[in-house]
Amino acid sequence: MYQIISESKQLAQRLRHGFTVSGLACLLFSALVSAPVLAQPAFKPAGPVKIVVMFPPGGGTDAVARIVGERLTELWQQQVIIENKAGAQGNIGTAYASKASPDGHTLLIAHQGVLSVNPHLYKDMGLDVLKDIVPVGRLTQQPFVLVAHPSVSARTLKEVESLVKSKPGQFTYGSSAAGPQLAVELFKFTTGSELLHVAYKGAGPAVIDVLGGNIHFLVANPSSVAQHVQAGKLRAIVLFGSQGVGVLPGTPTALEAGYPALADIPEWYGLAVPAGTPAVLIEQLNRDINTVLAEATVQKRISALGLNASPSTPTDFAAQIQRDYARWGSLIQQAGIRAD
Repeated sequence: MYQIISESKQLAQRLRHGFTVSGLACLLFSALVSAPVLAQPAFKPAGPVKIVVMFPPGGGTDAVARIVGERLTELWQQQVIIENKAGAQGNIGTAYASKASPDGHTLLIAHQGVLSVNPHLYKDMGLDVLKDIVPVGRLTQQPFVLVAHPSVSARTLKEVESLVKSKPGQFTYGSSAAGPQLAVELFKFTTGSELLHVAYKGAGPAVIDVLGGNIHFLVANPSSVAQHVQAGKLRAIVLFGSQGVGVLPGTPTALEAGYPALADIPEWYGLAVPAGTPAVLIEQLNRDINTVLAEATVQKRISALGLNASPSTPTDFAAQIQRDYARWGSLIQQAGIRAD
């Protein structure tokens, strides 16, 4: 826009000096083609759109929802509102959003722990995750990270194992969702270690408690703790995955730490809609979400959180949810894990 205004001033000056009509036409054409081309949305909402986040502000889901929502507001020319509705490790907000009108105006953050782990831990989530919501597309995919308060002497996962075994039942860890909890529970199951679990309604309160030393360990999304690790207020022990993340350089993966059983626990965020939403709307929403995720500025902001932008089709995302649902169900049954 600045370029168009600037060239318009040049046009006025040239007209005062007898600039030709053909020159005028060429200048106008040049200004128009040099102007930025705005993406045309596939979905055209009739009013504000809501994105329901099932955790409090301060965590990865909230941060991603706000980054994507900000750009969708510009793309759709309609306000995108973030509504945080926390409780029961994400069950309350997910059930709430599943009952909204299936018209594309209520979206839901699809969270790995809520959709693929919680159904095997809770007798009644308030919805059937495989029937009551429909996947739109994946947003990000990344590993969990285990961090410790600086007062904990252990610096590696092997040292954590030795430490907690030497003082069984005396160390605590926190989590704000089923996925992170499952990562530590699998660590306990495979090593015979004892750690007491403290459940939180969101990553924000959990981070506050580990910073204050009220719990010894926290397993969370890198976005929730990276700044505190960088500031030396927390110590990153291990990434529960096979790939590192840019915001936690030098933090070993579970594979590198010698725990291959803990190296394939990806966390993903996506978007979903209530069941009954027309297929054409789902495809339109997916196209617009992927348009936003393809933007370099959006990718940079997501990467700065310790997350990886990871777009998909609705079909591919649905298949991933179903695979993880089956896998975690089997592991939870074998380990005998139950909700606290």
